[in-house]
Amino acid sequence: MLDRPFPAAVLIIALALAAGPAQAQTAASKTQSPKAQSSKAATPKAPARPAAVATAFDATNPQSLMDVLGAAGAKVQTSRKEDDAVFIAVTSTAAAFSMQFAGCNAQGRACRAVLLDAALPKGSATSSQINGFNQTSVMCRLYQDRAGVPHVLYSTLLSRTMSRDDASNELLAWQGCLSDAHDFSRDPVAYLANAA
Repeated sequence: MLDRPFPAAVLIIALALAAGPAQAQTAASKTQSPKAQSSKAATPKAPARPAAVATAFDATNPQSLMDVLGAAGAKVQTSRKEDDAVFIAVTSTAAAFSMQFAGCNAQGRACRAVLLDAALPKGSATSSQINGFNQTSVMCRLYQDRAGVPHVLYSTLLSRTMSRDDASNELLAWQGCLSDAHDFSRDPVAYLANAA
């Protein structure tokens, strides 16, 4: 499916080019002898081989999302694998964060979800203000770990039907979460006053 329609001029040119060879072939076949026509019809033309086969994108494979982040300039590295989870450390100019793929098979593939987590600068936000942030956000969640360090979370379900563009959109949403969380941590009172 195309994202936008072809301009009319492009469509007309494409139709003319497609019709051109067919008309030329019809004219040539009329001038050839019946024997030449039958031998030509008996030998089908071999299909053109693709120059290179691209690797299919599979969002349930952690490597696919790692490749998307790597192409955007982030440094990605598998930090560990345990049970049905794969943990990835990501460092970029925007932030350092972790990705936890969950519900994976024994090979660390066919994962069902991913959780993105970034620590925030330790600020003065109270538990009540963190709850206030969570009530204003559709996709992002904040929490404090046992050491009192605030974190921002974003998670999404994964499927084999998710395209590279879909995955990129999820990562853009994560960037929005990071931005909102940093704005909140700088001034929780002002952030919540503007979010209401």
